[in-house]
Amino acid sequence: MSRHHPPFRADHVGSLLRPPALLAARRRRQNGEISSEELRRIEDTCIREVVKKEEATGLRSVTDGEFRRTFFHIDFLERLQGVSVTGGIETKFHTRTGVVNFAPPSLSVTGKLRHVADIQRPDFEFLTSVTTQTPKVTIPSPTMVHFRGGRKTIDIDAYPDLDEFFVDLAQCYRDEIDSLYRAGCRYLQMDDTNLAYLCDPKLRAGARERGHDPDQLPRAYAALINSVIDRRPKDLTVAVHLCRGNFKSAWVAEGGYEPVADALFNELNVDAYFLEYDDERAGDFRPLRLVPKQKMVVLGLVTTKVGTLESREELIARVKEAAQFLPLERMCLSPQCGFSSTVEGNQITEEQQWAKLRLIVDTAREIWGD
Repeated sequence: MSRHHPPFRADHVGSLLRPPALLAARRRRQNGEISSEELRRIEDTCIREVVKKEEATGLRSVTDGEFRRTFFHIDFLERLQGVSVTGGIETKFHTRTGVVNFAPPSLSVTGKLRHVADIQRPDFEFLTSVTTQTPKVTIPSPTMVHFRGGRKTIDIDAYPDLDEFFVDLAQCYRDEIDSLYRAGCRYLQMDDTNLAYLCDPKLRAGARERGHDPDQLPRAYAALINSVIDRRPKDLTVAVHLCRGNFKSAWVAEGGYEPVADALFNELNVDAYFLEYDDERAGDFRPLRLVPKQKMVVLGLVTTKVGTLESREELIARVKEAAQFLPLERMCLSPQCGFSSTVEGNQITEEQQWAKLRLIVDTAREIWGD
């Protein structure tokens, strides 16, 4: 039951811990001590090294670790014309010992949305030049431009009609994905926190306060993403990763997938789902009963939030549990999220990171012979 095209039986979400040399170079660039060109040369070196490690671990999908980004979403979205980065919206991130208040930069739509330059293509072309495996591009879901601010952060003069906003946003994404495809990209992942946030009763209540219907939003977001990907070439695999927040090992949302499951699995036309399933915050596997037969689910059973290594026996047992609701041949295995959704990274070591990825590869090989 091995797979020769993505998603692979042993896969990963994308971001990896930034090495100390890269973090130091970013600080020097911030202080004006080196040029942006010099920073990129250092990024190139670090990406070459991390790709070698991914390949040596046995991963068949390879990313650049998101080494050129500060945030998994802002660095991409701020490159769209009409998007401005503004002051942060304070968010309560949770840990097992308390609450972390963090205000990541927020986005406002201040003019007509346009795709005026290739965003990921140069990074993708570099990645393809340094790997023999399948390069994967990770980009933020288009829903990230809407959910947190809603109508009040979208300029009324630019978009008196929100339908026009969604049309232009989708076109920006189609232009970017077309550029990536022409450069050779065949594996694309959209990272989406909002569909997972709508599993949380508190965040659903917050959506209502902003004037949204939390039962309708998943369907609206599925329609938005579909308008981006429905005409994609048949050989382009598109996956979506659902995340409940990931900052220095802390999270935002809790709750199982049931509130969004029907729209997620039956209305969103992606090929695969990367689903967080590392602890009780994600609920049980019952929502997997709704996954259509042509789609794959990548079970995020290995946590990136703590360094303790899961046992292979535990992972195999959980895959068997999930198989009560979804056939084994339609599942893969991965970490629950990236190891470094922001530049700071989660509170684990690089050694622990690579041990977890090796465990995923070894466990997948035992389960599926891959």
